[in-house]
Amino acid sequence: MAAYTRPLAELRRSDASEFGGKSANLGDLLSAGIPVPRGFAVGAGAFRAFVAETGLDGTIASALSRAPRGDVEAAGAASKAIDEAMRFAPLPEPVRQELARSYGELGESPPVAVRSSALGEDGHDATFAGQQETFLWVRGVEQLCDAVRDCWVSLFTTRAISYRAELGAGGEAAMGVTVQQMVDAEVSGVMFTCNPVSGDPSMVAVNASWGLGIAVVGGETTPDDFLVSKVTGEVVRQTVNAKEVEYVVDSAGRGTVRVEVPAERREAACVDEDQLGALVEVGRTVERHFGSHQDIEWALERGRALPESLHVLQSRPVTTLKPKAPKLSASAISLVMGTFGAAPRKED
Repeated sequence: MAAYTRPLAELRRSDASEFGGKSANLGDLLSAGIPVPRGFAVGAGAFRAFVAETGLDGTIASALSRAPRGDVEAAGAASKAIDEAMRFAPLPEPVRQELARSYGELGESPPVAVRSSALGEDGHDATFAGQQETFLWVRGVEQLCDAVRDCWVSLFTTRAISYRAELGAGGEAAMGVTVQQMVDAEVSGVMFTCNPVSGDPSMVAVNASWGLGIAVVGGETTPDDFLVSKVTGEVVRQTVNAKEVEYVVDSAGRGTVRVEVPAERREAACVDEDQLGALVEVGRTVERHFGSHQDIEWALERGRALPESLHVLQSRPVTTLKPKAPKLSASAISLVMGTFGAAPRKED
């Protein structure tokens, strides 16, 4: 078994303590035959080697010791200090070599999504959705290494530091990273296998937008919203919104660009009845597999037809944060602004 990485297909939920909930859940989904893009997971051991060999462990511990619970200003100062120390620190050569090897097994410089997979995330009691980074259309070993390090850096954002403090999550903060083959999404979205507003378990709530999910996360567009009966497949509510912008792959094949949606598609529904039906069926399967209501990120690949076009990108339990539940909107999109968690990868 590799020291720092492992193919997603070899992971199960029991591996979450080393590879993080996101990677472990994806491996479990692959074992159940759910359509998940190929990829590999970077274990927390790579993060630990990075901070140890660069001497950052002391810097991190010192900065966090000056950020008591409830002190957002102190958390911000700690975040800045850690960011400045980590941002340009070199990866240990054994970690770099293993990333290159695992990446090469996916093909010749394939575009990948690099997603944070923090330890302790995506559980029933708490979720770190949207607090750490995801980078899309990453290509090449050097860019992959930079993206992995930037995911590690995002473990110490002001929001993440404050959230862990509020949860009383003491001890080591560590992170795995998920690397998946990129899906050229014509449509992407999230779905809940229950109504996240009312809790009705007989419904599936689907949000969808053109292209990648970045425009939704950034508040640049409002997704279409559907509520579908699990029992009959009937669409019981449908709200189609004007979607004026979308994010697609840059013509150079690295990173993403923001483009205007053609006029004829702006007020058209992103998904049809067949696609909604396929989404609901996959959602039901994922829910049965995990035995709980799920918050699922999905994509429909450009230029392919069902069922090959549908990909599940991640899944987590539907959670209610304690002691205070998050404020819900009618479309429930406020729950999942961090689900996509996607930022365009900047080019040098």
